[in-house]
Amino acid sequence: MSMDAAIEAHARTTRLDDHEVARRLVNHLGATAVAVLAGSKDAKAPYRWMKATTPTASASERLRAAHRVWQMLADGENERTARAWFVGSNPVLGEQSPLLVLREGRCDEVLKAATAFLDGTWSA
Repeated sequence: MSMDAAIEAHARTTRLDDHEVARRLVNHLGATAVAVLAGSKDAKAPYRWMKATTPTASASERLRAAHRVWQMLADGENERTARAWFVGSNPVLGEQSPLLVLREGRCDEVLKAATAFLDGTWSA
């Protein structure tokens, strides 16, 4: 993956408000997965984030990182592969799923793992 692709994914995410980020992630990953990665115990919170309320600052950071990664993977591979990547165990992340690593706030690690996947480097 080129640096341009990562920068483009960042720029596209930055231009979105929290409601739109939540809407896109719910459409691609489902509300339960979005609640998990955001660190919310309320599986219905992502539906509220799509319309009326906004997530906490830390949840918003995780949502934005997830959207950037989603964009990179969907552009570099396809949406089916991107979804599988988010929910499956990942060797670069110590066999944890990216959803759980994001929930822990380890956004940089998830971004690096996505880049390694797209580049085929797989070095931690």
